[in-house]
Amino acid sequence: MLTKQQIRYCLDEIATMFPNAHCELVHRNPFELLIAVVLSAQCTDALVNKVTKQLFEKYKTPEDYVSVPLEELQQDIRSIGLYRNKAKNIQQLCRILIEQYDGNVPQSREELMKLPGVGRKTANVVVSVAFGVPAIAVDTHVERVSKRIGICRWKDSVLEVEETLMRKIPKEEWSVTHHRLIFFGRYHCKAQSPRCDACPLLHLCREGKKRMKGKM
Repeated sequence: MLTKQQIRYCLDEIATMFPNAHCELVHRNPFELLIAVVLSAQCTDALVNKVTKQLFEKYKTPEDYVSVPLEELQQDIRSIGLYRNKAKNIQQLCRILIEQYDGNVPQSREELMKLPGVGRKTANVVVSVAFGVPAIAVDTHVERVSKRIGICRWKDSVLEVEETLMRKIPKEEWSVTHHRLIFFGRYHCKAQSPRCDACPLLHLCREGKKRMKGKM
């Protein structure tokens, strides 16, 4: 496991590599962000953005989503994985927003997680990006990078990864670090063919050293 100083070094290097890391889901308000993150489960941001470009012109409010038959909404997001279940969850959460929150998106993680289709990761993204609340959303990239370089243990659950990162990273850096780790995992430390040969963290990365053994 990395020491506190080594973690600091890694975070600073990743920050240098991706100084402008940000949420790549295109949205104009908290409600659109919520819908986009729900759609992004097991799906790429690029595909979600392609679908929401038209979706957000057709549906602008929770009322718009519940005013159409479920089958119509399913067709509108058909190119996204798990579209049937996601369409059902979207309509259900929109009804709850209308009935309990006057059509607004709640600002607490606890309230968000009560909405259909909204898990801890989705809630963390929304509170962080939409409302500026410090949070670390652990997606596949954040989990992979954290375990590969040795901030977290291989056997850690997603929740344990989040808790470990929250302990080891200053709270004021949670949100920006979340985005930087995503960019690092998405564009550099990829699931397949990570760029270990051009990585400034190689001398500290346990996974990278294993991959490069015999090549250095």
